[in-house]
Amino acid sequence: MQFSVYQVSRKGGREKNEDRMGYCYTRDAGLFALADGMGGHPEGEVASQLALQTLAARFQREAKPTLAEPLRFLHDAIIAGHHQLLRYATEHGLMDTPRTTLVACLVQGNAAYWAHCGDSRLYLVRGDKLVARTRDHSYSELQETLAQVVPMGDRVNRNVLFTCLGSPGKPVIDTTGPLLIHPGDRLMLCSDGLWGSVSDPIITDLLAKNPIADAVPELVERALRVAGERSDNVTVLAVEWESAEDSDSKSGISTLSLGDEVFASTIQASLGGDASADDLDEAEIERSIREINEAIQRSSKKRR
Repeated sequence: MQFSVYQVSRKGGREKNEDRMGYCYTRDAGLFALADGMGGHPEGEVASQLALQTLAARFQREAKPTLAEPLRFLHDAIIAGHHQLLRYATEHGLMDTPRTTLVACLVQGNAAYWAHCGDSRLYLVRGDKLVARTRDHSYSELQETLAQVVPMGDRVNRNVLFTCLGSPGKPVIDTTGPLLIHPGDRLMLCSDGLWGSVSDPIITDLLAKNPIADAVPELVERALRVAGERSDNVTVLAVEWESAEDSDSKSGISTLSLGDEVFASTIQASLGGDASADDLDEAEIERSIREINEAIQRSSKKRR
């Protein structure tokens, strides 16, 4: 595989950054993910971090160097993250469970697969066209869809979601793929801090006309300017798919020389956003990683 990545996370006008993002890859598969911890519930930054760590741990265990069933992997790994949040709340005696949205994209061979829960989005831009976008699990998006069939009443708040990870009920997870990807395709994952302030046509236009290293910072700055002092966290991870002929690109990542068992990840170390005192404590991160790995080992033993 050959791809370029650009990612940025800004705290905006919030007290802390509860968004997390990162990616991991083997020689023949790459996983890109972004989570947005939900306000109004405890420890949103823990929720997003645990969800991504669970994804990364499962990817490391199962991608050898590819995944047999990419869509099933995405669904099961996201559900595993949900269970980790429920377990975390129980073990820490929390009255409410930390909650998060999540969007993840798996690229394997010449195909992309993705899954999401909540309103963190994926955009796929090819040339100057928006080829695909996830549909939010929000009442406002549902209302817009239904309005095409029957007249609807007053619009609801776009921030009201009907599903997320960490909720009491089983999360709704939408999966898509495989979709053939072409050299030059741009995949962008983002939190609602971006798309809530910048329209889809502007997102598409900037991704289409500029390298991701230029488009992403411009999109983030626009979102912060439009939202002003009340800006939400704004987090973006963008990937440009490249051809084998681009393997000498200094800005790109090439996996062609990796061995079958080699795994690389930015997720466990990625705290996203502005470094500050509200970031997760290092000891807490290490403890979370240890718990996740122990849970996966127990799950592996049960399967044998």
